[in-house]
Amino acid sequence: MRNRQMLAALAALLFSGALFGAAPAPSPTPSALPTPMPDAVTHHVAHVAEQTIAYTARAGTISLHDAKEHLSARIFYVAYTKDGADPNKRPVTFFYNGGPGSSTIWLHMASYGPMRVVTANAAVTRPAPFTLAANGYSLIDKSDLVFVDAPNTGYSRVVGAGEPKDFMGVDQDGRAFTQFIERYISQFGRWNSPKFLFGESYGTTRDCVLVNMLQGAGVQMNGVILLSSILNFGLGGGGGFGGLAVATGDWSYVFYLPTEAATAWYHKKANARGKSLDAFLKDVEAFSLGRYFHALAQGADLSRSEYDGVVRQLHDDLGLSEDYIRASNLRIPYPRFEKELLRNEATIMGRYDSRFMTYDLDNAADRPAWDPSDVGISGAIVGTFNQYIRGTLHYNSDLRYRPTAYGGELGAPWDMHHRGDNPPANVAPDLAQAMAQNPHLRVFSANGRYDFATPYFATVYTLTHLGIPPALQKNIRYGFYESGHMVYLNPAAIGKFKNDLAHWYDDALAGR
Repeated sequence: MRNRQMLAALAALLFSGALFGAAPAPSPTPSALPTPMPDAVTHHVAHVAEQTIAYTARAGTISLHDAKEHLSARIFYVAYTKDGADPNKRPVTFFYNGGPGSSTIWLHMASYGPMRVVTANAAVTRPAPFTLAANGYSLIDKSDLVFVDAPNTGYSRVVGAGEPKDFMGVDQDGRAFTQFIERYISQFGRWNSPKFLFGESYGTTRDCVLVNMLQGAGVQMNGVILLSSILNFGLGGGGGFGGLAVATGDWSYVFYLPTEAATAWYHKKANARGKSLDAFLKDVEAFSLGRYFHALAQGADLSRSEYDGVVRQLHDDLGLSEDYIRASNLRIPYPRFEKELLRNEATIMGRYDSRFMTYDLDNAADRPAWDPSDVGISGAIVGTFNQYIRGTLHYNSDLRYRPTAYGGELGAPWDMHHRGDNPPANVAPDLAQAMAQNPHLRVFSANGRYDFATPYFATVYTLTHLGIPPALQKNIRYGFYESGHMVYLNPAAIGKFKNDLAHWYDDALAGR
């Protein structure tokens, strides 16, 4: 998902009814269909991992069709392909953000494309002029890269016989991306290439649905990358806020506690007794699933002595006063934590990345009014992309590029039903099925320690409870980084992340 308004916002929209109030946008009649732009093809050179790589960039659209073969959507993508490579050996990786309602501008411009926006680390990036630089961390040394915008985001549009409701939903979205990938590998002769998926946030939800649908359609995959995952919406509970919390009970507090503790450690508020972050979190995780969850589960039967002991431990781990913890009945929803930890400094922290801070305008509020980690980087990424796509890639569309699209721009509410089940959606069984049917499928789970949007502990719990045999569980590899939702925004983390991915690609292709 990108990155804007993920778990909590989605939960609030789903259960308040606001998400279901948007009026569908009318589909254009066939006679009104705009003529698609021709693909823009340019040639470049990258220098990555001591290699000089000549590559071709193609910015264009691929048309989707409904069951009657009527045009229903045009999906925008930018592909970077190594010149002269054997397509039977050269991998191709499909990238997408999430939302639902996000384009893939964030992954495209800040992670592993050949070019990368320079942003400030854990601080607001200065206004234009921005800096776009060659990306020494690009994955183009390991794979061709295809960045795809979801329908009605970016330059992608629902057109012709298509209606927004045909695309705006867990299963509908999966079918659209399945068709896109089938058409892409057909058009460019990549059926025999090793194939990988790279999703971020709600894009990891898409990963699980998509890999299962693709393999069901005969498109066997080599690997799936899950960056900042949300696979089971029933586990997050909005961090204790919103309608989903009713369904999840105390689980959300258990899963968010390690991220809150990591944040307190980073801001030097936790009593970590000199431990490294990893050592500190190992203790917090054991406490969270053990003594803490047991205490929450006892409810009114919890003894006073045990209650007091848990209060003291939370005080040490979180850096909050014992009075505040008692007033919260041991349960600290993460939006309140974001507000409370630095309240005495009139400062709020980021949701996507709690290393980010900014001044607060309402110090008496119970949660932040905005996300410093979101607004801190959006201007640089959006502004640079709009210059890059026109000035460097020479794709000059008359359409407005939609970095994120919600409500009226999406054209329909997002349908969170999956396989006929009622929300909240759980796509973990899709991944389990895909791994069972293809025992060669490899999974890499990348997680930021300072990410409140998709807490890493919930991801670990989900992936270790897939119900797959131990031999398949070994096909899942984990990376944990001192960064937030967009791990690649921390210069100290992106190099480690890239190195981990490079080894993972090699091992996945070698069957290790």
